[in-house]
Amino acid sequence: MLLRPLGQARNRASEVVEQLTAEIASGRLVLGAQLPTEQEMMAAFGVSRSVVREAVAALRADGLVTTRQGLGCFVASDPARRPFRIDPDGLGSLRDVVDLMELRLAVEVEAAGLAAERGDARALRAVRQALAAFEAAAGRGDSSVGEDFAFHSAIAAATGNSQFARFLEYLGRFIIPRQSIRVQPPHHGEPGQGEPGAYLRMLEAEHRAIAAAILAHDAAGARLAMRDHLLRSRERYRGMMTPGR
Repeated sequence: MLLRPLGQARNRASEVVEQLTAEIASGRLVLGAQLPTEQEMMAAFGVSRSVVREAVAALRADGLVTTRQGLGCFVASDPARRPFRIDPDGLGSLRDVVDLMELRLAVEVEAAGLAAERGDARALRAVRQALAAFEAAAGRGDSSVGEDFAFHSAIAAATGNSQFARFLEYLGRFIIPRQSIRVQPPHHGEPGQGEPGAYLRMLEAEHRAIAAAILAHDAAGARLAMRDHLLRSRERYRGMMTPGR
C-alpha cells in the first residue's frame, strides 16, 4: 500500500478516506487486512490524530472497515455491502439540494406529526430550547446552521422513535441547504427583501409555526407546518435554478 502526504484540501479527513477507499477497492488492502496504526497513518498522510480518527470513523460508518478491541482496524469481510450514504461533497448543485429537500419531506413531515402526538415534557422542552437557540443565533446574524440542524434533530428525537433521530444524525448538518450552497436564496418578495437577515427571519417564522403546533400537540398542524417549511425551502432553491441545472 502506498500512502502519500496530502495536499492543501478543504477537508483533510475526506482525502484520507478517499485514499484508503481506493486502496481497498483496488485490492491492495485485501479483505481482513489490518490498517496501518494511527501513528503510521499520521506520519504517512502528514495529518493529526483527530483527522485520522475522523477518517476511520467515516470508513467504519461506510461499512468498509471494522474495529477489534485492542487489535486495531481491519478491512471489512464484505466491503461491497456498503450502506446507503449521501456524500456531502456531492451536494454542490442546486439540483442535488432540491432532491435532498424532497427526501426530507418524506421523513420530517411525519416526524413532526409524531412529535406532536408523542412528545413528553422533556422532549418538548428540548424543542422549545432548540427554537430559542436558533432565534438567538439568527438575531446575532449568525448563519445558525448548527442551531437549525439541532431544531430538526430535537423534533426527530421527540417522536420517541430512535430511527428518526438516527436518520437525521446520519444525514448530518449538510442537510441545511445554505451550508451546501454558498449563496442565499431569493426572498421572493417577502417583507424586508434585500435586507440583511431577512431570509433568517423567514426561517424563524416557519420554525415557530412548527414548534407551536408540536407544543400544542396538534399533529395535523405540525405535519402541515413542517410540510410548508420544507416546500418553501425547496421552492426557494428551485427558484435559483436555471434550465438544465
